[in-house]
Amino acid sequence: MLKISEHYIKKLIEEGLRIDARTFDQFRNIDIQAGVIKPAEGSARVMLGNTHVLAGVKLSVGEPYPDSPDEGVLVVNAELVPVASPTFEPGPPNEDAIELARVVDRGIRESHTIDLEKLAINEKKVWIVNIDVHVLDHDGNLIDASALAAIAALLDTKIPKYENEKIIYEEKIEKLPISQKPIAITIGKIAGKLLIDMNLEEEEALDARVTITTMEDTNICSIQKGGKGYFTIKELEEAADLSIRIGKELRKLL
Repeated sequence: MLKISEHYIKKLIEEGLRIDARTFDQFRNIDIQAGVIKPAEGSARVMLGNTHVLAGVKLSVGEPYPDSPDEGVLVVNAELVPVASPTFEPGPPNEDAIELARVVDRGIRESHTIDLEKLAINEKKVWIVNIDVHVLDHDGNLIDASALAAIAALLDTKIPKYENEKIIYEEKIEKLPISQKPIAITIGKIAGKLLIDMNLEEEEALDARVTITTMEDTNICSIQKGGKGYFTIKELEEAADLSIRIGKELRKLL
């Protein structure tokens, strides 16, 4: 496949165009399917254009953190599967995978999406919510696709029965206590223009990006900047407005 040059992409954007004819504030087609991994307590698949992400939730029982003895535990991991992109390599998580997991984690944690206090079993045991994100096909905007898959998987999650210090995975007794649906929107800056849902070729031409996660009440719960470039205060305000507006639209899909 012929690679489109960074110079050509920037020239298009300067003229108000994108290589796939979308507007700057338009997402690619989104398809969300929940309950795709039967052995998991919750799961979801997200197709964002040609980007394909799978999220699974597994519940286990363990000890709480010492500084939050009355709360359950949230753990988010991300795996960049080598078959998803020529740039992904097998082995321990690299910086990109670590950043991806942290941004997804922060949006869920800071929005208090899960009522962790309701996951305490007794004084010594709590439920541990493990979210595993697997990137199966990479064509840009992994953060937004992964965050969307994680929330969809949490909404699909049911808590199994816990009896006599054993988890009975075959018996699901209640849904995970979810109170928020945070949506992460990543805004890229290319040739001085702001745009959302960048495909892979656009990402290779970007100067900077910022991911803003918002809640249903339009409050911002997390911000993560990436790239070598910068945003002006005016651009950040515009990015925040974009994340709130587009977040409302994406939230309807869950």
